Amino acid sequence: MDMAELWHSMGWFAKGIVYTLAIMSIWSLTVMFSKWWNFRSAQAETKRFAPEFSQFLEEDNLGEAIKLAETYKKSHVAKVLGGALGEIRPLIQDGSVTVSDINTAERAVEREMLMTIVNMKRGNGILATVGATAPFVGLLGTTMGIVNAFTSMAASGSGGITAIAAGVAEALITTAFGIGVAIPAVWAYNYFQTKIDNLTAEMTYTSKEMIDYLIKGVSGEFGRSRFTREFNTTAPGQTPISK
Repeated sequence: MDMAELWHSMGWFAKGIVYTLAIMSIWSLTVMFSKWWNFRSAQAETKRFAPEFSQFLEEDNLGEAIKLAETYKKSHVAKVLGGALGEIRPLIQDGSVTVSDINTAERAVEREMLMTIVNMKRGNGILATVGATAPFVGLLGTTMGIVNAFTSMAASGSGGITAIAAGVAEALITTAFGIGVAIPAVWAYNYFQTKIDNLTAEMTYTSKEMIDYLIKGVSGEFGRSRFTREFNTTAPGQTPISK
């Protein structure tokens, strides 16, 4: 089958369908590459961020932990943990940490996680739309091509498979093209959905770990957080706690 000859024999409507499918394919491929690169960068930064962040927390160095989170702009975990610590740091500096302060950190985690997940899902709608509609766009070209083939056969007054073979071949190529555009889009959509679920679980796990760490810090004697030691502050009406 000579594709060049088949292309030149196509009518304007079939060529319009092919152009439409080509645009859809380029659009979906652009989204695929962009999302793949963003996820790759986020995971690479998270691998570097996690051990440094844990070390700062173990050293009770909250300020450096927040600064570290701010430097990793692409890491999904850094965004969530940095936002939560940024919310609770002023409360800790006051020298009085309560359960409501921990609740504030939890709400900050939820807000940051929500916005991060929304950003991760950008482009998935395009992949879903291309994957769902591309075969139907190709089928539209096929339907019109078959109609044209039978119309030409009726106009010429001749019948038989040879009279409509070229028209049917021209019509079916648009459906094949549509399926070819849809398959990678559907694969990519399912892949990125699974990736988002995994990254969401990762953010949830690490944020719960951090909240547990903060709860343990305020559940000690006198309800004081160990973070307050670096600020050398004392709650009103209390005497300094000797170390």
